[in-house]
Amino acid sequence: MLRHRSFLSLILVILATFLIGCSSPSTATVPPTYSSAQIQQIQQYIPDIQSLRDRASREIPSLVQRKDWIDVGNFVHGPLGELRLTMNYMTRNLLPQDQSKAKQITRNFFNDLVAVDQAAQQGDAKKVLLNAREAVADIDSFLQLLPQASEG
Repeated sequence: MLRHRSFLSLILVILATFLIGCSSPSTATVPPTYSSAQIQQIQQYIPDIQSLRDRASREIPSLVQRKDWIDVGNFVHGPLGELRLTMNYMTRNLLPQDQSKAKQITRNFFNDLVAVDQAAQQGDAKKVLLNAREAVADIDSFLQLLPQASEG
């Protein structure tokens, strides 16, 4: 009987050691979030982006109405080109799950700017306005990806 108890104890110790050794700790991974410094850094760019968005929706139709194709091109290459660079910079500061979508939006924005510029060179008012609206919609989509000041 004594021999059975010690043998049973030995099997239980081996079984417990095996189970503890093979188990992994079950820690819940916390989804990444923005730090307050990241949110503050991102937030400082939002007024400039919104300002350029509003300018684009006001100025491009006005320039098209006057058939001022050179200034349409200048606006695309100047302020809106800088906006594209800002969007690329900001994309790197977003959470990993938002970065791919932000990259795609920025790529779409660039393609819309190219289309606006090409249409302006051809003097095609309808295409300029259509692609400018799409560019503004891309800016709106990008702004929706950015964290709000209350997050974090």
